[in-house]
Amino acid sequence: MRSRDNDLTAGPDCVFGPLPTRRLGWSLGIDTVPAKTCNWNCVYCQLGRTHPLTNVRKAYLPERKILAAVRARLATLPAGAVDWITFVAAGEGTLHRGLGRLIRAVKRLTDLPVAVITNGSLLSLATVRRELAAADAVLPTLDAGDAELFQRINRPHRRLTFARHVAGLRAFARLKRRGRLWIEVMLVAGLNDSTAALRRMAAVLARIKPDEVHVTLPTRCPVEPWVRPPTPARVRRAEGILGARAKTKLPGLGTRGDTGAEELVGVVTRHPLRRTDLARLLPGWTQGRLTRHLRRLRAAGRINYVRREGNTFITAGTLRYPKRARFINRPKPLPVIPVNPANRPSSP
Repeated sequence: MRSRDNDLTAGPDCVFGPLPTRRLGWSLGIDTVPAKTCNWNCVYCQLGRTHPLTNVRKAYLPERKILAAVRARLATLPAGAVDWITFVAAGEGTLHRGLGRLIRAVKRLTDLPVAVITNGSLLSLATVRRELAAADAVLPTLDAGDAELFQRINRPHRRLTFARHVAGLRAFARLKRRGRLWIEVMLVAGLNDSTAALRRMAAVLARIKPDEVHVTLPTRCPVEPWVRPPTPARVRRAEGILGARAKTKLPGLGTRGDTGAEELVGVVTRHPLRRTDLARLLPGWTQGRLTRHLRRLRAAGRINYVRREGNTFITAGTLRYPKRARFINRPKPLPVIPVNPANRPSSP
């Protein structure tokens, strides 16, 4: 029997927010798949491990329930409370077969612009490209400039190759009728922040020709504990190498009004947060009220705590994080070359 946390058909928690974001302002989120239904298992994913990987497109959730939840949520929000409607899944939203119908239906409900955040893995399919062309902005991912680094960082389903990924991004960029294409690059120290890796990525981006490139950093709780953001100097260098369209976009939180415990779970399912972030997000809540809700939700297995880099993040209880690092894809240290004393050059 599936738990309610993993079954979005049990309630309206497929719609969450609005949440403040750096790229889209106040965003009302729509999720179209159960948590961690994904075809990638990225080392930096803030939502835990993907197990098992799936690459099957099907109707994961009833579309009428999703639309009813969107309609109900919009009816409760005052004018100006939302800047974008965003399809952003706790997994890969394009795996939902009816995504195109949902995008068009939401656009009939509201004049607000619609965005889709995706890893872009299925843009190699013409059907998916047509579906996403209805959105006002599409934000896919490109973290590597070659196949080897793609495998090490994104750890995709076996049927997904780097060549197909790039071809899909290029094909979408060439569509005559589409919204804006903003490609996200997640920089991980020791993996894709070297000059050589960045130059290879820049060459691929030059072929794709996106409207913008958003450089992002793993500032929340990455699934692999060894994942770190690059130094500020390396981030600035990355912006220079990736081109004039590249700008760093860090996650940000503002404040909002009241919310309930169910919506709190919906938020941390997609965006793990520190307690201080939650306190800022919920200014109407006292510390005592927040503590009571968190204790009750943790006791029920609805939320969990994950420590990364000295910070404690609140996540959904169904998400899986290793307590120790897996070093399979960790950046390899530079080899130590022993010096033979017999061959050591003599001092002048």
